[in-house]
Amino acid sequence: MSLAFCGSENNSVAYKVNNGVLNNGCFVDALNVVPHVFLLFITFPILFIGWGSQSSKVHIHHSTWLHFPGHNLRWILTFVLLFVLVCEIAEGIVSDGVSKSRHLHLYMPPGMAFLAAITSIVYYHNIETSNFPKLLIALLVYWTLAFITKTIKFVKFCDNNIGPLQLRFCLTGLLVILYGMLLLVEINVIRVRRYVFFKKPKEVKPPEDLQDLGVRFLQPFVNLLSKGTYWWMNTFIKTAHKKPIDLKAIGKLPIAMRALTNYMHLNEAFEAQKNKNTLHPQGSKSIWCALCFAFGRPLILSSTFRILADLLGFAGPLCISGIVHHVGKGNNTFRPQTEILGVSFISSQEFLANAYVLAVLLFFALLLQRTFLQASYYVAIETGINLRGAIQTKIYNKIMRLSTSNMSMGEMTAGQICNLVAIDTNQLMWFFFLCPNLWAMPVQIIVGVLLLYYLLGISALIGAAVIIVLAPVQYFVATKLSQAQRSTLEYSNERLKKTNEMLRGIKLLKLYAWEHIFHSSVEETRQKEMTSLKAFALYTSISIFMNAAIPIAAVLITFVVHAHIFENADFSPSVAFASISLFHILVTPLFLLSSVVRSTVKALVSVQKLSEFLSSEEIGEEHDKCSEPRCNDNHSKYQVLPLKVVNRKRPAREDWNNYSSPLRRPVSSTEADDYCVKVTNGFFTWTPESTPTLSSIDIRIPQGQLTMIVGQVGCGKSSLLLGILGEMQKVSGNVIWNSSIPDSETGKDISPERETAVDTETRKRGSVAYASQKPWLLNATVEENITFESPFNTQRYKAVIDACSLQPDIDILPHGDQTQIGERGINLSGGQRQRISVARALYQQTNVLFLDDPFSALDIHLSDHLMQEGILNMLRDDKKTVVLVTHKLQYLPHADWIIAMKDGTIQREGTLKDIQKSESELFEHWKTLMNRQDQDLEKETLIERKHVLDRKNIQTTMHSREALFQEDEEDEDEIPESDDDDDNLSSVLHQRAKMPWRACGKYLTSAGFLLLPLLILSQLLKHSIMVFIDFWLAQWTSDAISSKVGNNCSFCEASKFNHFPYTRIFSILCCLGIILCLVTSIAVEWTGLKVAKKLHCFLLNKIILAPMRFFETTPLGSILNRFSADCNTIDQHIPATLECLSRSTLLCLSALAVISYVTPVFLIALVPLAVICYFIQKYFRVASRDLQQLDDSTQLPLLSHFSETVEGLTTIRAFRYESRFKQKLLEYTDSNNIASLFLTAANRWLEVRMEYIGACVVLIAAVASITNSLYNNLSSGLVGLGLTYALMVSNYLNWMVRNLADMELQLGAVKRLNGLIKTEAENYKGLLSPAQIPQNWPDQGEIQIQNLSVRYDTTLKPVLKHVNAHISPGQKIGICGRTGSGKSSFSLAFFRMVDTFEGRIVIDGIDIAKLPLQTLRSRLSIILQDPILFSGTIRFNLDPEKKCTDSMLWEALEIAQLKHVVKTLPGGLDAIVTEGGENFSQGQGQLFCLARAFVRKTSIFIMDEATASIDMATENILQKVVMTAFADRTVVTIAHRVHTILNADMVIVMKRGVILEYDKPEHLLEQEDSVFASFVQADK
Repeated sequence: MSLAFCGSENNSVAYKVNNGVLNNGCFVDALNVVPHVFLLFITFPILFIGWGSQSSKVHIHHSTWLHFPGHNLRWILTFVLLFVLVCEIAEGIVSDGVSKSRHLHLYMPPGMAFLAAITSIVYYHNIETSNFPKLLIALLVYWTLAFITKTIKFVKFCDNNIGPLQLRFCLTGLLVILYGMLLLVEINVIRVRRYVFFKKPKEVKPPEDLQDLGVRFLQPFVNLLSKGTYWWMNTFIKTAHKKPIDLKAIGKLPIAMRALTNYMHLNEAFEAQKNKNTLHPQGSKSIWCALCFAFGRPLILSSTFRILADLLGFAGPLCISGIVHHVGKGNNTFRPQTEILGVSFISSQEFLANAYVLAVLLFFALLLQRTFLQASYYVAIETGINLRGAIQTKIYNKIMRLSTSNMSMGEMTAGQICNLVAIDTNQLMWFFFLCPNLWAMPVQIIVGVLLLYYLLGISALIGAAVIIVLAPVQYFVATKLSQAQRSTLEYSNERLKKTNEMLRGIKLLKLYAWEHIFHSSVEETRQKEMTSLKAFALYTSISIFMNAAIPIAAVLITFVVHAHIFENADFSPSVAFASISLFHILVTPLFLLSSVVRSTVKALVSVQKLSEFLSSEEIGEEHDKCSEPRCNDNHSKYQVLPLKVVNRKRPAREDWNNYSSPLRRPVSSTEADDYCVKVTNGFFTWTPESTPTLSSIDIRIPQGQLTMIVGQVGCGKSSLLLGILGEMQKVSGNVIWNSSIPDSETGKDISPERETAVDTETRKRGSVAYASQKPWLLNATVEENITFESPFNTQRYKAVIDACSLQPDIDILPHGDQTQIGERGINLSGGQRQRISVARALYQQTNVLFLDDPFSALDIHLSDHLMQEGILNMLRDDKKTVVLVTHKLQYLPHADWIIAMKDGTIQREGTLKDIQKSESELFEHWKTLMNRQDQDLEKETLIERKHVLDRKNIQTTMHSREALFQEDEEDEDEIPESDDDDDNLSSVLHQRAKMPWRACGKYLTSAGFLLLPLLILSQLLKHSIMVFIDFWLAQWTSDAISSKVGNNCSFCEASKFNHFPYTRIFSILCCLGIILCLVTSIAVEWTGLKVAKKLHCFLLNKIILAPMRFFETTPLGSILNRFSADCNTIDQHIPATLECLSRSTLLCLSALAVISYVTPVFLIALVPLAVICYFIQKYFRVASRDLQQLDDSTQLPLLSHFSETVEGLTTIRAFRYESRFKQKLLEYTDSNNIASLFLTAANRWLEVRMEYIGACVVLIAAVASITNSLYNNLSSGLVGLGLTYALMVSNYLNWMVRNLADMELQLGAVKRLNGLIKTEAENYKGLLSPAQIPQNWPDQGEIQIQNLSVRYDTTLKPVLKHVNAHISPGQKIGICGRTGSGKSSFSLAFFRMVDTFEGRIVIDGIDIAKLPLQTLRSRLSIILQDPILFSGTIRFNLDPEKKCTDSMLWEALEIAQLKHVVKTLPGGLDAIVTEGGENFSQGQGQLFCLARAFVRKTSIFIMDEATASIDMATENILQKVVMTAFADRTVVTIAHRVHTILNADMVIVMKRGVILEYDKPEHLLEQEDSVFASFVQADK
């Protein structure tokens, strides 16, 4: 057939111009080509020149700078224009298909217009990004010409009576409108930017975000196409493949998304609500209103996108129905009746009766639907993330104002607040994400049911009823599921608590051979956890089963009813397959319903909690009410006053800095001005209901002097400090800060009239350097903890370090003062924590310091040094006002002013001389106590005390910590070591791109050889049956339709088609399918359970038997993480992901197989699509994993910042550092949010691409099957089958990749667990059998040490070298030596806790190396220097093996001087010990450990510095008791204070692992040059 522009018929009307040129249709079409050719000629050179010079662009994210007004409108109009042009081309081709010759003018001009439209938008984009608006003139001309030529064509159509019934008329009309609107947009750009026709063009600056190169999140700034397809993410995802993503790579948040911006919006909304609702300004309702007011608009946008997407989703089933219907009829197009101007016109109905047209429309509908759906998700998640940031900031600001009693009285624990931040804000975020579903789901369900009714009539309603009736069942299952999850969580928390205790006390457990007791205790809790996990797994499998089985059941019932009851009904392939697609669409909202309802309920609860939290009491609420001084209040009236939260925190803080008196004057009571702060008639309480903790307080703290507060434990010393700081509730009285002193920071004088307005002025207190009794440390470096946000001053820093004797500690930390301190200072000893806390106070440039018992955890040398160098030399000489609470009475002579307290009141205040005169009794009492302390302690000794040993331990753990910090990242045996960095990097990158198949294999093989085949077979069978069901349906409907077509005789009986044999097989197949759904869902969850049980069991067994060295070199947190996060992943997440992954993969594979079977041609197109898919998933997986880890890792500092703040609230407020901490919070929140946003954008990036590939699959499958059907007589049933499956591919492709990425991340947990399971265990087996060991060994207690050499590890140097000693039965041996001399290693050698590589220890004739470890350790006793108590009862702590009678336990407690303490406790021996023994003091803890050792009644007893935390009086009693109670046992005492071993039978002095002296103490003392003698001399 010949080609000609106007057609080549002989009598062609197309060439006649009798009625004027413009009345010739072909000429008008040719005229329409002119503007397009003009644009293409003008723009191509500019584009090429422009792209060549791109490098000259300004440095800014230039390609994202949207300068011109009407930008989005232009893109939308262009997209619509392109769509209309495609329709015009299609219309031209279809209408031309009926002519004898080809009329090019019907589809070539729209083809050119299509090219020109694409060129116009590319051209516009380039001009916009390079900011050359003058070049837009070309577009202005183009739109004008196009508008004019199209209008001419439209007018000519009207002249020739071509009306709306003809499709071409409608399309032309639409094009006129579109070109007109684009012309208006162009004119508007000129109007706003004035680049032509105006003298002065308008200068435009890019948005602030884009001037900042740190902003890498460009979604808000890119053009519409890039927004919709996340095109801007391409470069990001590509670079992720080259190098790992870190916080630097993702940059900063755009200003509009920062937590501060969103917090402002939220706060405005809250204020607006407050003004409306004065009664409950913080109630749940007003919080909801505020949230909707602040974040409602984007949600409306998201919901609109969602509803549009859902409506477009119905195009799939409708187009399938149309295509199959038309293919069944042979795609016979109607013969067009209308011929005007020499060409045929067709109506829209005729146009849509073409199967190819429907295939193309389906393709466009799918593209649009997927784009809208992803846009809806993105907007909703972004809103949720913004909302989370705003709420977290709001909670934090509230924490800063929380009243202290809320915290201390347990009304609000740190745990609750952290839950609010970690869980409830996320619940709200998820609710906002799922919110659009609330509106979209009803629309989807209603439209779906209506369409089904249209296709199937009444029987559709029966099928829909099945789905809807089962929805409540799904909801019930979902609630049960969340209940099971909650109970699992409770058990796993309990298990973690036990595991944590076990790991913390592991050294003790090993020394006492109690591993099995704790092991079985953890196992028992794990059993309970497994029981609730079983329930969880059961409900999960029911839920999975229902989602798979409901559509099968609905389809089965509908089709059987439809075929048998409505016999004349249309049961063609088009109806059947369209219905199946509709059922699949219907199930989605109903499946989502349960999670949306659950999420809504959780969000309501969270808002309720938030409302309670936001309305809890704040500090200093009474400022507004009582601005007048209450000096004249009579203290007896304190009960009458309203007990409101008074000034609990603000009060005493702000003006702390402001007091530096120029001269130091002796204080005399007359000079009342020279005070720093005074309290008059003060009554303070923690809770309004209780009686005041402090009453009748009248004190004055002198300016620039050292004030000491002394008194017994519990008399209110710390409360007094907090009361002055305003942390307690003031019932009556005044706290007055002297404000006439120049402010140390501003140097300005503060007006004295402030003194009267008490509350205003307490509020103005400056910064106070406060060191609390319980040290509070930040999770930061040592240096950051000391400088505490102040500017760094080297000289001062060094002086402070020296005053607090921190240098030796810093030297042994792996990174010196740049070492990170773990949460709550977990990697430091108590003394180190306290000294860092004091160093922080000393370092600050404030004029007032409050030190609350800074010496409690320090030994005497450190205390003296700190007192002399820090407090006296640094602070007093600088004229700082220092308030010191202490028990060390020997420092009283240094005090300028003393406040003695008793039972919450002031017993006496004044100088030491005043007290000596007026309270001689008190003075004498002090004196006796001072002497006792002096005698034992005051001299400097050469032997440093326990903290050095702490340092030693810490050194080993910290060094190893470094090595193991990378443990999570490294893949234990897969990354080859290589010298070359580049090679190494490339191998690491290669690793990142690989799936962890080994871990996957390990996971599946752990399931056992019965479950694994069941799992695989059931999945394969299920999917085969599913495919078979659809094949049978295709066969059945094709037969049904062909029988109708075949028997066209009107009343012939044979025309009745017999459905029965078909329905019978169909029913059997469907039932089989449903059963297999159940089997697969149970198999997956059962596998998950079995693996979880096995892996935890392996892990626990390995860890508990690991050698001590393992615990010293592996951070506790890292081991705990395996038991918590990783076990949780394996318990709950992997099974679900595995199920999802296998289902989506098999669905995609089976779908591709079916399409390929129906149309083999499809295989050719499949190859390029598969390659693209492979690369997309490969790049995505790497980026997704990095971003997921970033998201998790940025959440940790945020949560720990919250818990840190809650713990250190008093300190932060004392320092007046609220704003600095708020700033930090904003940084943490933003970095967490940017990671979350990038993760969301990456997920959308993947989904859009996968959905587009899915749409291509549908298009190719549709075109191939239509062609196959028309030319190769493919049955219409198979066409329907192929198309239904093609639609499925587009739904499941991205699920497959997403699940693959999730699976990869979660298998990391299996891999890390595996790494720990490979740990070598200690050798517990001995050479001797139990029969060879005497029952009561060792009964004598004779110890022979022969040439003993010991090291901690084969790689380390020996700590004991060739030691020889003989200890006779019943001897008392003392071992002393400097730190690091090997004393403790000596004691550990008896228990084989260290590696003995030479020599041996023989106890009562048996070489201990031959004994089984359990036997050896259970027959000896040791007391360690750190008291370790476990949670449980006192009885459990003394005798976990339950071997002793009560009388034996009481006897042990009596020896340990604890009987009277335990007697007074509720429950006696069954009194509760809290976690870590927190409810007993350090000293009492050590006494319990002594009692524990006494209970064991072994003949050899080792005490490792066991009395370090015990006061002198108790220690003296103990020494005597030990000597008498253990008269017949061998006792080895390791001592730091030499006087404790003066009564020993023999003394061993050690140095560097060698015995220096070994003799009786009296002999050694007689030798002048003996080391022992010098030690004793120094300790006097």
